[in-house]
Amino acid sequence: MSRRFAPALARTAAAAATVFLLAAWLPARAQLPEPVTSALRAAAIPESALSVLVLRGDQTVLAHLADRPMQPASTMKLITTLAGLEQLGPVFRGRTELRTTGTVEGDTLKGDLYLRGGADMDLSTEALTAMLRSLRTQGIHRIDGRLVVDRQLFNPARADLGRAPFDESPEAYYNVVPDALLINKNMLQIDMRSIGTGKRVKVTMQPDLEGVTIASDMTLVDADCSAWEDGWKTPEAVPQPDGGIKVMLHGTFPKNCAAHYAINVVDRQEYVDRLLRLTWKQLGGKLAGTTVEGATPPEARLLAEHVSRALPELVRDINKPSDNALARTLYLSLGALEADPLLGSRPQAGGAATTLSRSEAVVRTWLRGHRIDDAGLVLENAAGLSRTEQVTAVQMAGVLQAGLRSNWAPEFLASMPIVAVDGTMRRRLAGSPAAGRARMKTGTLRNVVALAGYVPDASGRQCVLVAMLGSELVGNGRGRAVLDALVDWVARLDGAPATMPAPAPAPDGRVGSSTMLPAR
Repeated sequence: MSRRFAPALARTAAAAATVFLLAAWLPARAQLPEPVTSALRAAAIPESALSVLVLRGDQTVLAHLADRPMQPASTMKLITTLAGLEQLGPVFRGRTELRTTGTVEGDTLKGDLYLRGGADMDLSTEALTAMLRSLRTQGIHRIDGRLVVDRQLFNPARADLGRAPFDESPEAYYNVVPDALLINKNMLQIDMRSIGTGKRVKVTMQPDLEGVTIASDMTLVDADCSAWEDGWKTPEAVPQPDGGIKVMLHGTFPKNCAAHYAINVVDRQEYVDRLLRLTWKQLGGKLAGTTVEGATPPEARLLAEHVSRALPELVRDINKPSDNALARTLYLSLGALEADPLLGSRPQAGGAATTLSRSEAVVRTWLRGHRIDDAGLVLENAAGLSRTEQVTAVQMAGVLQAGLRSNWAPEFLASMPIVAVDGTMRRRLAGSPAAGRARMKTGTLRNVVALAGYVPDASGRQCVLVAMLGSELVGNGRGRAVLDALVDWVARLDGAPATMPAPAPAPDGRVGSSTMLPAR
């Protein structure tokens, strides 16, 4: 080993070892700060519903039920994105390809056209149009074969089929189950207007899909336009006798109102087929064959391609707005792709295992490589949109500490919402010393709120904070008030170093070394 790397490796090993030591030293419970207990009392939420860990360097500032598995909600994305950056690298890019085994005779492609998905998170109408335009510039006018849609990178290729919806809004973007070939995330952008339209709601949609129309039977009511979603009902994609599809919107809609929304209602195979055929027709091309799903032959040659932005940009788009579909695509990519210094990504070796199981193995191996004990960790989709995923505050804090030591720490930190500035934290803690300084990933489910990230104390020293609160009473901002009080308390901590007591037995027989530092 080169001597110049030895000190850095020693420091990394020593810092990583604290994750194991911390798990052994944590007490079962520690006194919570008064602002936090006050917020809990105001919400009638018991202290036992809260798990907290605050670290400053290798010092435990506050620990409360920190080794208890909790639902992390979207803070789970921190594990996915940091593992993604470290395993796939900052130049990783997903890709979409048009390939064929046929020959070009005159202006006709004699053979099938393969549209192969490669976890391209930026695949859009514009990207598809550019690829098809490339075929036209190559002189291809007619495709005398089938369109073969290849989603085989992920196993199963269509994990959405037969899957029960997560909640009562299956059409919502956050519920999209990803595959290796999602164009526009399979969303339809709809515009609804009742201004000057009499007794009906005028509706339009983008993108245009061949044979797909949109209509509404929504009833106009006297209501606040800002609360238009109160009357929303699940839309439908209704097959038509002529082979087309009619998207029907249901419910009520306020008078004199305009709203924009995105919905996932058209089957993704229909979506790809109808978008490609219409786009190809608009470019002056003709496609003779049917559309099927299948695998691209290894010998198929490349005709056109699109590559996504580099991974750090995508990680930012995952963590700032808390994008479930992108996070789940990245997680699946960990099990299906590996870094390629030249191309940005390439398929891993095959096998019968599902991509989800491979992804889980990659993440667990990565955690253990950082000496983070994965016992009790439950992964489902690694985006936090789950009622089964669990993680301890100790484990999440270990990930955040690993993020500070990572070669890609700047990219990782830049992806996290800045308190009171942007992302999912833009409207929180505006009057706190944490505003503009702390970087916190949020997590929210019906009965869960969570925060995890970095909060500078009053002297500017970086603190790692993890807090997860599980209760049926967290709604209407009550849970957020508890966690915001904790972030504000950490941001006001006196910067003077604290003396840590010697490890002493905790009430349950374990060793404890936790304390609280004074706040100001």
